Amino acid sequence: MVPHIPYRLRAERPSISFEFFPPKDDGSEAQLWEAIRHLERIRPDFVSVTYGAGGTTQDRTIRVTERIARETSLVPLAHLTCVGATVPQLRRVVGAYAAAGIRNILALRGDPPGNVGGEWLATEGGLSHAEELVELIRGLGDFTIGVAAFPDIHPSSPGLDHDIEVLVRKADAGASFAVTQMVFDADTYLRLRDAVAARRDLPVTPGLMPVTNLRQIQRMSQLMGTPLPAAVVSRLEAVGEDAAAVRAVGVEIATELAQRMLGEGAPGLHFITMNRSSATLEVHRNLGLASDMSLV
Repeated sequence: MVPHIPYRLRAERPSISFEFFPPKDDGSEAQLWEAIRHLERIRPDFVSVTYGAGGTTQDRTIRVTERIARETSLVPLAHLTCVGATVPQLRRVVGAYAAAGIRNILALRGDPPGNVGGEWLATEGGLSHAEELVELIRGLGDFTIGVAAFPDIHPSSPGLDHDIEVLVRKADAGASFAVTQMVFDADTYLRLRDAVAARRDLPVTPGLMPVTNLRQIQRMSQLMGTPLPAAVVSRLEAVGEDAAAVRAVGVEIATELAQRMLGEGAPGLHFITMNRSSATLEVHRNLGLASDMSLV
């Protein structure tokens, strides 16, 4: 059987996928499920639920991902990080995913626990690099494995060439696709994609986040090490504290980025939703990707 995600990333139609954040409590989990049900109607190719910063919310992430597999029509991409886990513990998580029918896993090193910008230290008896996690998962069964990519260079990397080499090693270890951090400069994504393509056949899907709150995205940008281009910031600041106007400009920017990257041959778009559906649906509609406009 053809692996679902790599197959979709090579299809003529752009792949559309959604990323959710792990809920911190029952109230936010209800909001998450409302977004999932809204977005399920446009039949995305896959969805994922991240771990919280520094590996927090791990148990809830796993539980929500398993519930998506069991209770929805969606294809879940399960996140798995090296943070705070020994090899036997990682094996058990992979086994739990397999038992829930989940065959697609995004293998990540993860952020240092307690301090996202701190020094990375492996857990005793655990793993130090994403490529090691890819190798572990590959040895545990028939899984489709994705990895992370960093158009604006990983915060601990000496430069783009190093990031490309790391992606090549992940591909050699068994990864069959990559998803980037959120993109705000199409040129950085295209530079990364083309450099990888020159070395390996590894589809790289750009992460896209419609901005609805400037302060929120500035905090996320700082945590992720993803710079916000001055042109993006100035457009958002120009509308001041008008929340509706900020959201409108954010959707406009995301639509422009998506059009450029798809026009340049990106295999799809991975929407970072912040557990809300409306802005993502609006960008999706602007791109003319909805097969039934009455659904959105």
